[in-house]
Amino acid sequence: MNKEPHLTYFDKIGSPNLGYISVAENNENIPFDIQRVYWTYYTPQDVTRGGHAHLELEQVIVAVSGTIIFTTEDLLGNIQEFVLNSPEKGLFIPRKIWRDIKFSHNAVLICLASEKYTEKDYIREYEIFKKLKNGI
Repeated sequence: MNKEPHLTYFDKIGSPNLGYISVAENNENIPFDIQRVYWTYYTPQDVTRGGHAHLELEQVIVAVSGTIIFTTEDLLGNIQEFVLNSPEKGLFIPRKIWRDIKFSHNAVLICLASEKYTEKDYIREYEIFKKLKNGI
């Protein structure tokens, strides 16, 4: 399994006449057991969210509506940009990846997470994140 941030694609089942469905399944097209699902919406277009990393949590993120742009950084300083603009496209984010997120005005994000929420899993200060490099 690729443990770098990367795009993943879900099957798009249906037709333009009837609509579509895409399916996420534990350890099939999601590389972990899903422990939590959350979604964000009505995020103002001029706000940057994210600004954190996780010690253990892994995620698959989907823009079910609108466009969401993720900028990720790993502990080696590799920066990537991912554009989510289709509900059959997801972004896998492994642990210890910093992310900043920009939303279009109508964007809805759904997150499939490997862990339940715990504040102690968050790295919210960029300088602390950069110090983790010594542990890789």
